[in-house]
Amino acid sequence: MDPVEQLTTFQAKRRQAVTSPQGSLALTNTQWVDQQQTVWSVPGTWAPAEGGLQVTATAADNITVNGNVVDGTVSVFPKNSATPSTIELGDGRTATIIGQDGAFALRVWDPNSEEMQRFSHIDAFEYKPEWVCHATWREIPGGSLVGFEHLKDEGSAKDEVVPGDIIFDYEGQTYTLSAFKAGNALQLVFSDATNGDTTYSVGRFLFCAPNPDGTITLNFNYAILPPCAFSYHFNCPLPPANNRFPFAIPAGEKNVMAGGEDLLHPH
Repeated sequence: MDPVEQLTTFQAKRRQAVTSPQGSLALTNTQWVDQQQTVWSVPGTWAPAEGGLQVTATAADNITVNGNVVDGTVSVFPKNSATPSTIELGDGRTATIIGQDGAFALRVWDPNSEEMQRFSHIDAFEYKPEWVCHATWREIPGGSLVGFEHLKDEGSAKDEVVPGDIIFDYEGQTYTLSAFKAGNALQLVFSDATNGDTTYSVGRFLFCAPNPDGTITLNFNYAILPPCAFSYHFNCPLPPANNRFPFAIPAGEKNVMAGGEDLLHPH
């Protein structure tokens, strides 16, 4: 498969992912639960519990956890726990639990969300071989902590472990980039001069991995839009200062489109 065909296949998989029942377009609420409370658009009451949340509901509320209708109080746990919970809310809606620093939130997914219904396609640049770039990987023993601000956190930063530096040369300038671990890959959160013009204003993501020879390939044709471009209920990391390129990178995904020339979420 040539590079253009590979990218076309990747783009088809991206569309399939964002339009799935728990894809980015389906997220309709993320609500942190710090006391017994109700959650918008969801029946029952929810409260903090050890390692997750507790839901209290009656059978009439039609909440199902792990295949069983809730009639009383049941504990629910996030995907990364030893006993992750499957939560169904009726009408095709589902829920998941996310956690951070000992706190937990309920996420609500609706395959018939407004964003899903309005979505047309992900606009993207054509494949450009000149944006397959080669950089140097410099491992940091033990890693280092880099503060990443998030879209909704009003300037506060959350530390992410950065296992090494990516040294990238472009037009005579050297850039030392920070990418944090995301599973078996590295996630580079970056911005460039296209943001707010031809691409989404917040920035984009690029997933990469070091090569055995100490290099790292930055194929910007595979730059993707962050989840917050698809739903306002995500809280996406913002590019740190060293990942903000002063030049344009006209490669990868541009914007989420609602049809014609209309953006799903205007800049």
